[in-house]
Amino acid sequence: MPLLDSAYQAPFGFANGYVQSIYPTLFRRLPTEHLQRQSIELDDGDFLDLDWSRGFGDQLVIVSHGLEGHSRRPYVLGVMRQANRQGLDALSWNFRGCSGRPNRLPRSYHSGATEDLAAVIQCARQQGYQAIHLVGFSMGGNLSLLHAGRDSLDAAVRSVVAFSVPCDLRSSAEQLAKRRNRVFMWRFLRDLQRKMSDKAQRFPELVSVERYHQIRTFKQFDDRYTAPLHGFEDAHDYWQQSSCVHHLKNIRVPALLVNAKDDPFLAKACYPTEIARASRYLHLEQPRYGGHVGFVTRSTDQTYWMEQRALAFIQAVNSGQ
Repeated sequence: MPLLDSAYQAPFGFANGYVQSIYPTLFRRLPTEHLQRQSIELDDGDFLDLDWSRGFGDQLVIVSHGLEGHSRRPYVLGVMRQANRQGLDALSWNFRGCSGRPNRLPRSYHSGATEDLAAVIQCARQQGYQAIHLVGFSMGGNLSLLHAGRDSLDAAVRSVVAFSVPCDLRSSAEQLAKRRNRVFMWRFLRDLQRKMSDKAQRFPELVSVERYHQIRTFKQFDDRYTAPLHGFEDAHDYWQQSSCVHHLKNIRVPALLVNAKDDPFLAKACYPTEIARASRYLHLEQPRYGGHVGFVTRSTDQTYWMEQRALAFIQAVNSGQ
């Protein structure tokens, strides 16, 4: 598809990828009281926690969060609210161990764990939904696009929308290892340490946090934890198998990928312009500003451009445009 021109305009003071990336985490708040929590059992003995916002329509939007996020992040809630406003039900789900409860198994979540997203879709199908739209952010965006391009996609899935996606995990990991991103890297590793510490207590034969403080990069973390716990040879094997960029050409449902040009997490390989040009299904939009899961918008009710763009694409798909 032709590359899309973006209508996003950064408000005054937000023409900076770092400001865009940090501001919503600090200042955006949306209500959660209406959400209904459900736990589903997985075939391997683990579980997933889901949040529903339903009673609005017969179509469903499934929202996937980012690394060390959860189902009630403001960017997730924004999409759910916008979906409800436009007559669609919404479901957000927590990756394993991200709901506030540790998962049962030594394994955790990772960028290629599309089997968990498939389980969520299956749960939705059992609820009677015949039309489903996937929306993902960052890691959740990679997961959604990877599932659409690599796996046998359920026939009910009508579209995929993904924001701030590290399509090429290796280059994104190298980008985050740079000195200017060390605050982000430190925060991710700090949060992941808490989970690894819990696993080390429950599964000491498999997980150790000895000398964890020496880990400074995702390569070191993925070599030590992600790869062995999930059946990969090493970090590079994990990145190769789990990067959606290798499977975008196989997507056969309308898909929108929105990556801001000033996203501090993304390298050149995360902007698949040639793949998008050659695809009948993949639309690539590259706003000049927006940061990583930012796209800040000044509004009285905390509505951001991201959720407006996501639902506009979904409605265009529904109308056959």
